[in-house]
Amino acid sequence: MAASSGKHLYPNVVSRENGAKTINGENDNEARMDLLSAQDQLVQDVSSTAVLTGRADELDDELDEIKPDEDRGNWSGRFDFLMSLLGYSVGLGNVWRFPYLAYSNGGGAFLFPFIIMFILLGFPLMFLELSFGQYAALGPAAIFDRICPLLNGIGHAMVSVTCMVAVYYTVIIGWAFLYMFKSFTSELPWERCHEEWATERCYSHLDASECTATNGSLYYMRKCYNETEVAIHNISELAHNKSNRAPPAEDYFERDILGITESIEDIGNLKWQIVMCLLLTWTLTFLALSRGVKSVGKVVYFTALFPYFVLTILFFRGVTLDGALDGIIYYLTPNFEKLIEAKTWVSAAVQIFFALSPAWGGLITLSSYNKFNNNCFKDSLIVGVGNVCTSVYAGFVIFSIVGYLAKELDMPVDKVVNQGPGLAFIVFPDVVTRLPIPPLWSFLFFFMLITLGMGSEFALLETVMTAVQDTYPPLRQKKVFVVLGVCIFGFLGGIVVCAEGGMYILQLMDTYAASFAVFMMAILECIIIAWIYGADRFIGDIESMIGRRSRPWHLFFTFFWKYLTPATLIFLLVFNLVDYKRMSYEDKVYPVWAELIGWLMAFIPILIIFFMGLWRLYRSPKEKTYREKFRKMIHATNKWSPAHKVPSHDIETGGKPSRIVNNPGFSTTAGYNPNETRI
Repeated sequence: MAASSGKHLYPNVVSRENGAKTINGENDNEARMDLLSAQDQLVQDVSSTAVLTGRADELDDELDEIKPDEDRGNWSGRFDFLMSLLGYSVGLGNVWRFPYLAYSNGGGAFLFPFIIMFILLGFPLMFLELSFGQYAALGPAAIFDRICPLLNGIGHAMVSVTCMVAVYYTVIIGWAFLYMFKSFTSELPWERCHEEWATERCYSHLDASECTATNGSLYYMRKCYNETEVAIHNISELAHNKSNRAPPAEDYFERDILGITESIEDIGNLKWQIVMCLLLTWTLTFLALSRGVKSVGKVVYFTALFPYFVLTILFFRGVTLDGALDGIIYYLTPNFEKLIEAKTWVSAAVQIFFALSPAWGGLITLSSYNKFNNNCFKDSLIVGVGNVCTSVYAGFVIFSIVGYLAKELDMPVDKVVNQGPGLAFIVFPDVVTRLPIPPLWSFLFFFMLITLGMGSEFALLETVMTAVQDTYPPLRQKKVFVVLGVCIFGFLGGIVVCAEGGMYILQLMDTYAASFAVFMMAILECIIIAWIYGADRFIGDIESMIGRRSRPWHLFFTFFWKYLTPATLIFLLVFNLVDYKRMSYEDKVYPVWAELIGWLMAFIPILIIFFMGLWRLYRSPKEKTYREKFRKMIHATNKWSPAHKVPSHDIETGGKPSRIVNNPGFSTTAGYNPNETRI
């Protein structure tokens, strides 16, 4: 915003040198008033984002030099952030949940509500949180205290959700590690039905092939019967009945890896192999995060991109398998009747919501380490669209393999499809036993799961650590100890999930930990930013970072943040409450006490918001009425401002030195204010 030659931004104000007594012919008092008025105007221009005059070319170089708080740390480069965001958003759910939802909700027709919900819900919330965190350069635990002190508990509630998810998410990664280690063998342990863990229903195609190689022999109930025994026991029809078969991978996962008990009421003993793999997961997490976001930014290049490499290998291998086309056709064939069912739209909304993970605190945390002028709008588009495309791409991979398995088993595709752990640890391990060099495909698949999971885990843990360091800034100088403490607590919390009844606990946490509360926090977030703070005002803050935008762009985000997105969230919240059913796993209904624990987990974030709000009201000045306190505390404090340095700029003063004007809206340190503007 440099002025042209001989002209000034504030023509009545010129810098004084060595105590000059007049300015433009006025006396000193009037000059001081003019100067103060100009100073106030300039402070307003900077603080209220009135610098939005298109981000003049003269300031572009200076904007590139804006530096965040070095104590807090920042990304080494833009792609570090982009890869971290991609690793956080693209996780296990893209591989083991989306394909199943697509199949059960109309096949190819499911893509329509999925994309609609991305536009209605996922993208607006993702962009809102990325720009929110980038503008203030604060994590969720500190940022809400500045924009809405009464609801500052929202940030802490987000962190509580992240903590609960991180506890069981690392256990799943531990399972993947264990399977990967089991793959270092010439024959996978789940290729055959071994006596120590196999049930009578266990059917090994490898054992069956070896058995039937002898004329007249049949494989039934884990035993090979010769021609004479087949005739004596009359088992020919029984041996060909496929409905009573279970793949070795199923028995191996449930009875050997997990040693699963009969119900959640019987937790059983710890599985030491899973505990050791959990320890390995947390150790790698510590090593990756111990040096702050700079070290994470390097690791995520691998964890974010390697899954695509493996998915591509699996895709080309999958589409060449016999029966793959049947699976892909099943995946893509649209059933438009499903589009008139509310459940289909809810499934699409829930999937896109949890895929992009708004209201978990991770998006705010990752963007808070950005440079001030980073184009977070472009990042939102890249990662959001990339997430949708990854889900669709993973569907092709999974269904080509499932189609092959269905033909191998001579079963309908819909009888083979599964979701969640069942797809990752039963269906796919069974498939790899039917491929050439099974250990190689097993290693690649589980290594892909590990990298997918670790990319998301890094962001989850960074959210927790950022909350701790933003709440207690002196701890920023002791990042290693903060990371170590978080990892130790996370490991200890996950040990119970490593027990023989741990699967029941995992399913309980997965169902309740990030459910109703996340929708409510997202609704409150929209209310605070779009209604209380003001959508137009917030868009102005965004434009101070990425430059002016068109009028339709303004209207689009204003309308979505104020109306469409919160309305969609309210619909999802109500529908999930109305559609509530008792928790069950493998047809085993959870007892009432377990349900109560689940609901307690669901409401922990809400209780945090409520009680922290009450505490803030109680601790506020006694001389004010509660109505006055409420009105004051729902609005942004004077600490709400861009936390990064604002570029200094010298307005031409005819050769005279410039005068420093401090912006009181920016945070300062004792005796020094880096956020200064020169006139």
